[in-house]
Amino acid sequence: METTLIILKPDAVQRGLCGRIISRFEDKGFQVVGCKLMKISLKLAATHYESHQGKPFYDGLVAFMTSSPVVVLALRGVGAIEISRKMMGATFGSKAEPGTIRGDFGVSNSFNLIHGSDSPEAAIRELGLFFSSGELLDWDRASQGWIYDLSSGTPE
Repeated sequence: METTLIILKPDAVQRGLCGRIISRFEDKGFQVVGCKLMKISLKLAATHYESHQGKPFYDGLVAFMTSSPVVVLALRGVGAIEISRKMMGATFGSKAEPGTIRGDFGVSNSFNLIHGSDSPEAAIRELGLFFSSGELLDWDRASQGWIYDLSSGTPE
């Protein structure tokens, strides 16, 4: 099992798409182990996007991410990082395939609705930025045995 960070960006919140997007992840079988509505501070945005500092789009990205509330999720499941990124679709909504979140809900190349960790290392770092100790919950989900084959003792 791995845990990934998902951010439903200001455009997703403002357009009222959060429930529909979260439902897609739950329908897929991911477990929500952390969730909060928050306004990202300039300091947090700068830290989160520090690898993009100096790039032409950096200032606009920080301004966008701090412009309105976001919904921050921690999702858990087998292959959560790779699968959730496939579900998100290509970065630019205009190029994202139908059936993906960005392909179904986005057309903008600037407002792209959602962020997802791109590696296990990034997930650990990002989850630590957005969730404090004790905010991610380990809980038994009654449907777990119907989502994963647990007959070998590990989810597959």
